[in-house]
Amino acid sequence: MLCYKTDKTEPKKPEQKQKKMNMKRFFVLFLALGLVLTNCKKNDDDVAPPTTTDPNAGEGEGEGEGEGETVVKRVADYPVQHFMWQAMNAYYFWQQDVADLADTKNDVEAEYAEFLSSEEDPEDFFFKICNRHSNVVGEDTAVDRFSFLSEDYRTLVQGFNGVSKSDGMDFGLATYGSGSEVFGYVRYIAPNSDAAGKDIKRGDIFIGVNGTNLNINNYIDLLFGDLDTYTLNLATIENNTISPNGQEVSLTKQEGFNENPILISKVFQQGARKIGYLMYNSFIANYDEELNRVFGAFKGENVSDLILDFRYNGGGRVTSAVQIASSVYGTNTNDLYIKARYNDKIEADVAEDFGETNFAATTLSGTAINALNLNRVFIITTRSTASASELVINGLDPYVEVIQVGSKTRGKNEFSVTFVDDPENGFFYDPDRVANINPENQWAIQPLLGRNANAEGFLNYTDGLEPEHMLNEDLTNLGILGEPDEPLLRMTLNVIENKNAKSHFEAIFPIDPISSSADKKSMNNMMLMDGLMKVSNKSNNQ
Repeated sequence: MLCYKTDKTEPKKPEQKQKKMNMKRFFVLFLALGLVLTNCKKNDDDVAPPTTTDPNAGEGEGEGEGEGETVVKRVADYPVQHFMWQAMNAYYFWQQDVADLADTKNDVEAEYAEFLSSEEDPEDFFFKICNRHSNVVGEDTAVDRFSFLSEDYRTLVQGFNGVSKSDGMDFGLATYGSGSEVFGYVRYIAPNSDAAGKDIKRGDIFIGVNGTNLNINNYIDLLFGDLDTYTLNLATIENNTISPNGQEVSLTKQEGFNENPILISKVFQQGARKIGYLMYNSFIANYDEELNRVFGAFKGENVSDLILDFRYNGGGRVTSAVQIASSVYGTNTNDLYIKARYNDKIEADVAEDFGETNFAATTLSGTAINALNLNRVFIITTRSTASASELVINGLDPYVEVIQVGSKTRGKNEFSVTFVDDPENGFFYDPDRVANINPENQWAIQPLLGRNANAEGFLNYTDGLEPEHMLNEDLTNLGILGEPDEPLLRMTLNVIENKNAKSHFEAIFPIDPISSSADKKSMNNMMLMDGLMKVSNKSNNQ
C-alpha cells in the first residue's frame, strides 16, 4: 500500500460537478430498473389464482370428508416471500448463480406460488434464495456471508442511525479451556449508558450470565436474548488461566440508546510533530457534521500526521466513508474514489461509468469538508474492522500511503442497500415514502448487491487486508484507549517516529475473537450504499 499520487487542481465548483454526477447516476439506475423490474410484474394480483389438488387432503377424517379438496395457493397469500424474490431477482449480486432467482422462475403462476409457499418462515425463504449463505452452509463454505434481514424495517433503520437497545458495554467473545467454553472481555464503555454508571471497564473479563457459565452453545441466548437486565459473572486472568473471581455486575439495556461513533478525538505532540488521533466506531450519517468538525479541529491544530482507529469499526454508510477519505486526501472531486460492480443484469443495462463515486467537497448536508490533504495516513485495524472501514483503506490506497497497524481485517468487500415492500420505488427504502410501504409487510432485507473497486480496479480482499505492522490485542494488556501507552496506539506512534515499532509489545494472551456485541448491531459488517444508490419514483412505469 505504497502508491502515492500528487494532488490535482480542484475545479472551481466541485459541488456542482458532484450534483451533476449524482443526477446522472440516479438517471442511469432509473433506466436500468425499468428493465430489471419488468420481469417482476408478471404476478399482479389480478391474475387468476393458481390451484393445486392435494390427494391426501382430509385423510383420516370422516368418510369422504375433504376428499380431493382443492388447495388454492396464490402469490398474494405470500407477500413477504414475493417481495423478497422480486428484489433479489432484480439486484442480488449473485442472481445469475442462484437457480431459484432465474428470470423464468415466475413464468408459470401456479409453480411460482408453489415455490413461494415452500418456506412458511420468511427468514428461511430469504436464506434459501441467497447464494450458499453462511446461515445455511456455514462460514467455511459460504459465498454470501453477510446478507441479512429484519422483521421490522423500523428497527433496522434505527440501528443504522446509531439507535438500539443497549446497556452501552461493547465486548468481544473468545473461547478458552477445552475450546467450548466462552469468555467475554470489555472493549469499551459507551458514555451516558447504563454501563457507564456501573463498576465495569475496558479489560474486565466475564465468564457467565446469571450464574450460568458461557459456552459455545448458550452464549447467544444468554447475552443476546430477551432479558433486558442481567448479571455478569466476572473473572480474572493469571498465568494465562481464566478463573472466576466471585464478583458480579448488573446491567440494563436501554431502549432507544444513541451511541456516538466518535469515541475519542485528540492531538498528540510528539517532538515537532502534531498527530491527530480519531477512534471512530461506526459510519453513521447522523454524526457526519460532528465528524467534519473533528477534522476541522485537526486542521486548526495543523496536524502533520493522522491516526484513524478503526479496530472495532464494523462499517456503515458509504457516504460517511467518502467524507472521511476526502478529509484525509482532499476534496479532489475529479478523482475517482470507488466504482461499484453489480450483477450482470444491471451491469449490462447501464452506462459504462455507472456507479462511479469521486472524492467529495461537501458533506451530505452541504457543509464544506475540512480536508487535511495528507500524503499518508495510519489506520489501526483488527478482525473486527470491516466493510466501510476497509473501503476507506482500499479507496485511499491509490492516492495516499496507507500504513496499517494491528491485525488483519474482516474481509467484507460487498455493499448493500435496504429494501422494503415498496415496488413503486423499486423496493428501495426511502424515509420519505414510509406511507407507501405495504402495511401488511414490514420486513426489510439487506442483500449484498455488489463490490466497490478502488481507482486501480482492486476489489478482491475477502480474506481481509493485511497490516504492515502486526500486533494482536493482548487480553493481559488491553491498555486505555486513546492513551499513548495503549499497545496498538504506542506501536503506531513508534512507526510515525521511526522507532522500533514492536518495542516490548508482543502479545502474551493474543485475542482471537469468535464474535462480539457489535455483531448484533445493524451497522456491523455493513457497506451501506444508501445515499449513493436511489431510484426514481416513476421507475415502475418504464
